[in-house]
Amino acid sequence: MSAQNKPPVDMKLEVVLLGVSDVDRARAFYENLGWRLDIDIANGDFRGVQLTPQNSGASIIFGKGITTMKPGSATGLILAVDDLDAARSDLLARGVDVSEVFHYAAGPFNNTVENPRVSGRDPENRSYFSFASFEDPDGNSWLLQEITTRLPGREWKSAKATDVAALAELLHETSEHHDPYEKSHGEHHWYDWYAPYLSARQNGSSPEEASAAAGRYMETKLSR
Repeated sequence: MSAQNKPPVDMKLEVVLLGVSDVDRARAFYENLGWRLDIDIANGDFRGVQLTPQNSGASIIFGKGITTMKPGSATGLILAVDDLDAARSDLLARGVDVSEVFHYAAGPFNNTVENPRVSGRDPENRSYFSFASFEDPDGNSWLLQEITTRLPGREWKSAKATDVAALAELLHETSEHHDPYEKSHGEHHWYDWYAPYLSARQNGSSPEEASAAAGRYMETKLSR
């Protein structure tokens, strides 16, 4: 079998390096966001700090003797959220100066047009199309991107076998949370509601957050 025909080796984005001018200040800022502190190691002139956003597979590292990047030179780092309004509210409650919600006039991340950012949500309320932004104390900039439903083929299939008992329990939970929606809304396919609920729960959302995500998906689907 040629190299081109072999399955590729797993490669998972693990860490993004940031340049900061004050390590303690940067650590305090990201800890205030609720990000998990993984390490803070000092050895002579070296110091490395690693933090991980809630339920993220990738982390950030900054410190002394780590990178030649200038403080604040990282721009447009993306944080995927399934509820942009809730994410903004959480950041504001933590004292973070976060922008109003906006969308891109020419589509996500397209800065080629004049005044690329337009105030307000995407007019069609599409997944991937609505954003907010904030910066850390050095000016490293972050984008919150609302992703309520991922496009087909955008998630890797897990090689881990599904635990049948756990799946049955999750399906039972989904059925219980779908019941109030079914009684209060018009005729619809149950599986259209189940899919975003299950996806949200498997990605770490609470039952209440998953129900909200399923409701938003149904609103989007029925408005098309």
